[in-house]
Amino acid sequence: MLVVVAVPAEAGAVLRGLGGTARRVPLPGGALDRVAHPSGATVDVLAGGVGPGAAAAAAATALTALSAPTGDRYDLVVSAGIAGGFAPGAPVGTTVVAEAIVAADLGAETPEGFADVTELGFGTVRHTPAPATVALVADALRAAGVDTLATGAVLTVSTVTGSAGRAAALTARHPDAVAEAMEGFGVAEAAARHGVPAFELRTVSNPVGPRDRSAWRIGEALGALERAFAALPWPALPVLDPPNAQTPTPSNPPTPSDPVATGPRADGQPQSHRADPPGPRRAPKEAGRG
Repeated sequence: MLVVVAVPAEAGAVLRGLGGTARRVPLPGGALDRVAHPSGATVDVLAGGVGPGAAAAAAATALTALSAPTGDRYDLVVSAGIAGGFAPGAPVGTTVVAEAIVAADLGAETPEGFADVTELGFGTVRHTPAPATVALVADALRAAGVDTLATGAVLTVSTVTGSAGRAAALTARHPDAVAEAMEGFGVAEAAARHGVPAFELRTVSNPVGPRDRSAWRIGEALGALERAFAALPWPALPVLDPPNAQTPTPSNPPTPSDPVATGPRADGQPQSHRADPPGPRRAPKEAGRG
């Protein structure tokens, strides 16, 4: 299993939560930490950088480096780290399990307002983790005593929200949003392209809204992240989607004659995509090695 975070501080919290023995495994352009979890699971933890682009590139590198020599692949990809929480559902200290992973600012401004890339006809802005996985993770966290828990959409943004106006605009477009972070959609895109299921887990360090560094509780959020990973039911993960789940395929870009490209915006709705259930797998070997 592959866990992708943004920065080393988040990776450290995840590794402390996992326990077991970690060793460094080289990757093109970097390295990850491989943990032999006490449950018997093998968990790779990768600090991939800040933002959806860095996260997608890092996740894709790990996914490709593992599978290229042997045909093996990961069973599950997890985007994890700290996040901003939307009031009132996700106050500071809340652990968030994503029911949807949404690219919230990927699109275009139009005279009628913001149009995401799904409305523009260029693909998807939404990945939906397997509901059974979300339920399993949430139940395990509750059983471990995590009483401040929220489920809903986690928004991926390239610019962190710093005003009440933008927070209000995001919640108006995404009423199911519980948190905002910068990497989840990139990780989910990479996983989907490789046919591997993904989900996102975040702990809240600050409220989404006016930027106030005095209100940040990064240490508290990292502690909650450590406790969350200690509680995850690794032997039971992943819970795969049912056999009729569909693998996402990129949309064909509109041509200049396409009315979506030149005329009023389309009325399409965000699409939910899940990866096809993978078949039998072998135990992962060292990334990038035979």
